[in-house]
Amino acid sequence: MSARRLLIVLMNTDPRNPEELGAPFYYAAVAAAMDHPVDVLCTATAGKLMLKGVASAINVKPGDPMTVYDWIKEAHGQGAKFWACPANLELFGKTEADLIPECNGVMGAAAMIQDVMGDDCRVLTF
Repeated sequence: MSARRLLIVLMNTDPRNPEELGAPFYYAAVAAAMDHPVDVLCTATAGKLMLKGVASAINVKPGDPMTVYDWIKEAHGQGAKFWACPANLELFGKTEADLIPECNGVMGAAAMIQDVMGDDCRVLTF
């Protein structure tokens, strides 16, 4: 049986390095456009990207009008689901009300590990 589901985990991606931010959302959009279920979990410093106002203030390429938030919206429009880490919300002093509308809510460590260990899931990390 081949895997159909893709879990993309952003945990080493730092919003302070915009050149790191295009690829994960591009991969999410492409996989979703290919009709694969796609979940994107943003944790560690990358968790800030799920907070309102953060991704919209970052351009992957200087001078390009497309923001990281535009990339997120593109992937979401293709069907990718976005998740924030509940521990990050606590760390940043934020709540689910502070998440962008494209974020489906929170995915904790146990849920992520359950997915990773499943036979029907493949994982990309950034």
